[in-house]
Amino acid sequence: MCLPFLLCHPGFKKSGLPALGDSKPPIQVAHSPHSAPEARLPQSRLPSMGLYPGPSPHYRCGVKRPEYCHLNPQGLCIQFLVPSKIADPTLAEMGKNLKEAMKMLEDGQRRSEEENGKKLISGDIPGPLQGSGQDMVSILQLVQNLMHGDEEEEPPSTRVQDIGEQGHIALLGHSLGAYISTLDKEKLRKLTTRILSDTTLWLCRIFRYENGCAYFHEEEREGLARICRLAIHSRYEDFVVDGFNVLYNKKPVIYLSAAARPGLGQYLCNQLGLPFPCLCRVPCNTMFGSQHQMDVAFLEKLIKDDIERGRLPLLLVANAGTAAVGHTDKIGRLKELCEQYGIWLHVEGVNLATLALGYVSSSVLAATKCDSMTLTPGPWLGLPAVPAVTLYKHDDPALTLVAGLTSNKPADKLRALPLWLSLQYLGLDGIVERIKHACQLSQRLQESLKKVDHIKILVEDELSSPVVVFRFFQELPGSDPGPNVVPAPSVAPSAVGRERHSCDALNRWLGEQLKQLVPASGLTVMDLEVEGTCVRFSPLMTAAALGTRAEDMDQLVACIHGKLPLLTCTLQLREEFKQEVAGTAGLLYVDDPNWPGIGVVRYEHANDDKNSLKLDPEGEKIHAGLLKKLNELESDLTFKMGPEYKSMKSCIYIGMASDDVDVSELVETIAATAREIEENSRLLENMTEVVRKGIQEAQVQLQKANEERLLEEGVLRQIPVVGSVLNWFSPVQASQKGRTFNLTAGSLESTEHTYVYKVQGSGVTPPQTPSAARTRQRLPGQKPFKRSLRGSDAVSETSSVSHVDDLEKMEHLSGGQDAPEADSPEQHPGPPAAEAEQPRALQDGAQRPDDGRPQVEDPENLR
Repeated sequence: MCLPFLLCHPGFKKSGLPALGDSKPPIQVAHSPHSAPEARLPQSRLPSMGLYPGPSPHYRCGVKRPEYCHLNPQGLCIQFLVPSKIADPTLAEMGKNLKEAMKMLEDGQRRSEEENGKKLISGDIPGPLQGSGQDMVSILQLVQNLMHGDEEEEPPSTRVQDIGEQGHIALLGHSLGAYISTLDKEKLRKLTTRILSDTTLWLCRIFRYENGCAYFHEEEREGLARICRLAIHSRYEDFVVDGFNVLYNKKPVIYLSAAARPGLGQYLCNQLGLPFPCLCRVPCNTMFGSQHQMDVAFLEKLIKDDIERGRLPLLLVANAGTAAVGHTDKIGRLKELCEQYGIWLHVEGVNLATLALGYVSSSVLAATKCDSMTLTPGPWLGLPAVPAVTLYKHDDPALTLVAGLTSNKPADKLRALPLWLSLQYLGLDGIVERIKHACQLSQRLQESLKKVDHIKILVEDELSSPVVVFRFFQELPGSDPGPNVVPAPSVAPSAVGRERHSCDALNRWLGEQLKQLVPASGLTVMDLEVEGTCVRFSPLMTAAALGTRAEDMDQLVACIHGKLPLLTCTLQLREEFKQEVAGTAGLLYVDDPNWPGIGVVRYEHANDDKNSLKLDPEGEKIHAGLLKKLNELESDLTFKMGPEYKSMKSCIYIGMASDDVDVSELVETIAATAREIEENSRLLENMTEVVRKGIQEAQVQLQKANEERLLEEGVLRQIPVVGSVLNWFSPVQASQKGRTFNLTAGSLESTEHTYVYKVQGSGVTPPQTPSAARTRQRLPGQKPFKRSLRGSDAVSETSSVSHVDDLEKMEHLSGGQDAPEADSPEQHPGPPAAEAEQPRALQDGAQRPDDGRPQVEDPENLR
């Protein structure tokens, strides 16, 4: 918006200009052709500014000098039409100066606006985007740092995917797809159509799904959501016109198995905009068959009930290998039921990969007759960044287009490019070999685990399943083994519950240990509703990526054999540990079902508030010292400190143990060490108070002694000059008096004895420091908390007997030293007393070199 101003002096002499006495005003204002109408000044204000409205100045003045046009800061265009001959040179100079001043103001404002704009932009733009950009090396270095920068602080992941050449082919497909998208439209259409049709045909032939179509998607559940939309459009003909009003009159029902993967039903409702009552959860078998298979009879009952209520059974999701244990539903029977009631049958699961093999179980083979299925060839074949595929059968291309299963966009068709390249690289033999190898690994592990005690396999009825789920279990006296432990009349239900929780914690520990020892196995730990915590081996999802071999299965079974003794002994020692802690004063047993060890114990100090659940600083300090002492013993047990299961108080967690652990010695050591730490802390607190009071008392006594010394010496000796002369003629024989604080007795003593004998007196014999109970004598090389080998079959005729004899002698000597009258040979006749007297005499001689002399230490010994 700009307004041109025509400034004309009435004294200017120019053709066409009016004189001063003319009726027309000499100064007129006209709007620029490029100014907006609303930018014009109000005509009522123009006379007050000395301006008058009128036509264009070029028509009134006849002056055509565009070089005198300037843009002022207010956005107005000012035109100075200076005549060729100026009558008044002062006015000419003033006009020139005005022009330069306006130019300087406009240039300064323009520069300030540019600088402010640059500052604003530089402050808002992130650091990597500022400037003229970065080179490729710097960007790749940044990516590498983001990928591997935290490996020094955090432990590296045990699962490192083996990409291989087939993986490089799949990754190449993404880059190649970006390049292909730059082709012209005709070539791009032909190429994408060829890629999509070839990939669809190959997958349908490999997995025995004839005359099917394919939809490629990144999210595994997205294909099922599109299939649900297709089913809605197929069953509700007026859905495109009436929308959800049709669904309101007759609500659709989607049936899901209770063993389906978690979150599937919620995802479908969110994607389709359906309420949760549209989902129907079908329970699994409870009496006959696998407990992870859908109950077909109960499903038929649910379908009939929904039809009677005016609902429309829409779709059924069956499992060919559940997400948890890999069980397959009775797909053949489910297909008959769906055809009877007009329900769309969709199948998903890991067992669909076995359709590529020569031999397929009948339950999985029935999936080829379903309406749609979802495949995940990426994990099966070890191909990274490969989309999932949903195969379906439908005759109406218009409905598939509305449902989003087909698209005319070349970018959507290029999703199949990585899989198109990878399938050609592997070939049919390579695809079958990878799936067959995974199944063989599963069968090998399953056969090996059947021979291991205390390991139960949960898929014994699924001989063709490529998923193996196992768990450690320990039978209770009077109970039946198995996942459903039924308590006997002599076993309380609470005992069964504690045993279940204990086994879950031990299985969780076992799974984590096996994952660390055999990282190529790809094990996962999961919690099942009925069985509890289990360990799952699914080679179809991990073997191709991790490069799992048959030797890894043998190593896995060997590791299980090595961990079983720890598991069984720990479970057996838990009850003994609980009883020992209950019978020990000062210790409290903490029942933590999630701890896979002997147990959890807490020391109750004198100031412990048992009813409070808050943090206890004093108890935390005692437990920290206790943990340090226990770890210094260098035993085979592991000790940790942490908060209690139901409160914030500190506890000591004791880890896994073998069968030779002496639980009584362990509990006794914990209690004695905790008491020692508490007494030492109290002694230190009391000593601090005693020392403070002793210092105050010493100051008072020293001040009193100083006053007495002044009275004895007299006043004259305190005068500076007189006192020196008097002291020279008659010296004062004053002894050096001081005070020493005896920490043992807690009293003040005089230092006169120290200055006279030049040695510090022994004073009162210090009491013994509070210490733990007598530690049991151990054999050479025996670690703490180990049971003695005496009386066991492990004692050999050569070395072990001598070790036992040495242990007996050491115990006898310690017993002789503890006797109150062991120094008297008359009361203890015989060789044992004589043998005990000799080391005793040596000790006495070392303590008392000469009984006739006073017990004063030599200064050289002190030095």
